[in-house]
Amino acid sequence: MIMYIAVGGLFGLCIGYILATFLQKDKVRRAHAEARSLIEEAKRSAEETKRKADLDGKELLYRLRVEFEQSTRKDREELRQEEQKITQREENLERRLGFIEEKEQELGKRDRHLRAAADELKQKTIKLDSLYEQEKEVLKRISTLTTDEARELLMKRLEAELQQEKAVYIKQQEDAMKEEADKKAKDLLSLAIKRCAVEHTTETTVSVVGLPNYEMKGRIIGREGRNIRAFEMSTGVDVIIDDTPDAVSISSFDPLRREVARISLEKLIADGRIHPARIEEVVDKAKRELEQRLVEEGKNLSFDLGIHNLHPELIKLIGRLKYRTSFGQNAYQHSKEVAFIMGILAGELALDAKLAKRIGLLHDLGKAVDQYVEGTHATIGADLARKYGEAPMVINAIEAHHEETESKSIYAVLSIIADSISASRPGARRETFETYIKRLQDLEGIANSFATVDKSYAIQAGREIRVIVFPDKLDDAGCLLLARDLKKTIEEKMSYPGQIKVTVIREIRAVEYAK
Repeated sequence: MIMYIAVGGLFGLCIGYILATFLQKDKVRRAHAEARSLIEEAKRSAEETKRKADLDGKELLYRLRVEFEQSTRKDREELRQEEQKITQREENLERRLGFIEEKEQELGKRDRHLRAAADELKQKTIKLDSLYEQEKEVLKRISTLTTDEARELLMKRLEAELQQEKAVYIKQQEDAMKEEADKKAKDLLSLAIKRCAVEHTTETTVSVVGLPNYEMKGRIIGREGRNIRAFEMSTGVDVIIDDTPDAVSISSFDPLRREVARISLEKLIADGRIHPARIEEVVDKAKRELEQRLVEEGKNLSFDLGIHNLHPELIKLIGRLKYRTSFGQNAYQHSKEVAFIMGILAGELALDAKLAKRIGLLHDLGKAVDQYVEGTHATIGADLARKYGEAPMVINAIEAHHEETESKSIYAVLSIIADSISASRPGARRETFETYIKRLQDLEGIANSFATVDKSYAIQAGREIRVIVFPDKLDDAGCLLLARDLKKTIEEKMSYPGQIKVTVIREIRAVEYAK
């Protein structure tokens, strides 16, 4: 019984303990649930408070920012205005400073000008005093002179003054006339060509074609002159039918046209069929034959001289020189002669003989086309050589062989020498040796006839005379007058082809010996 009671009590205690434990756990669980609820509520409250604080802070920050920007903008605007004022003041100061500097420079210039003027005035005063003293001495001397002696002294002084004024006036007039020189020169040359027909002009501008019989003249003229008109229009020459029974003359200043006309007319005469259509056909064929002949002539000459690698157009131009004359001298033979002379000179000087011959062959290349192109033949030839790929040394030698430009190599000097030798040798230009020597002597004699001339030398085959004067007898202005007077005297007393260049040289040398 007691045991059951003990067991029951023990069981009751266990049940009570279990129940108490369960109740305790339930209480703890509710406490935890309540704590979590409070924590979540606190978090929500804290988040709400934080969100509200953020909004309030952002609103405050925005308001402060707006206020700051407004205040800053105002301050910036005030600073900008102040900067503008300061900048404007600086610009005004710089302008004033520049104005002051300009005034200082102007005052400095005026000061220097005044000083120079004062010095000049002082010099003039000294010179005036000197002249005054000289005039006093002259007056003292004149007072003892007779009327004739005083007149002679006055005339000498006036003559010296007039010489000086005349030299200055002539120089001014020459400068003014140079502006119209080209046009007047062309007019004079054209007038001279129209009015002058000397013997060598006839020889170099007229070709004569023989006829088998007198009746051939009528066939050349054709019915109402249609054949001769067609021939002249096709060839560009003038056919002269005169009283000579067995010949007609072909006249033209263009040697190539004249040669084409001669070949064509000989073919027409040999063929016998002469009418306008046949004339055009034969003229075209003659032109082609002449072109081929020009190439062959150029090749033959370059082969004879041992010159290779020439441009085909240069070879053709060399062939054209066979139909070009200068002062009665054939340009083709002249170029060949100059090439040989330059080759010999180059060999003696241990230079490149082939290059020298090449320059000699091409030196008068411009004469092949100078009737079609403006400029001197030396300049035209240099341009052609430059166009067809010749070396700069060759181009310079061609351009300088008449001393129109500066010589840049020994080959250019050799071209001048060889050209002068070929052109000035007796017989080269259809003059006898005696005539050639007499012309040079006459030229030097005219120059030596002037009292102020010391020495004179005729050079370049009489194409130039260089006169050396006494420096103590003639001043610089007098040299100009002497050159002009010498030119007029040569024109009045001599007959010569082309032109003669007059060069007056006045030189003063000071020599001392140090011992």
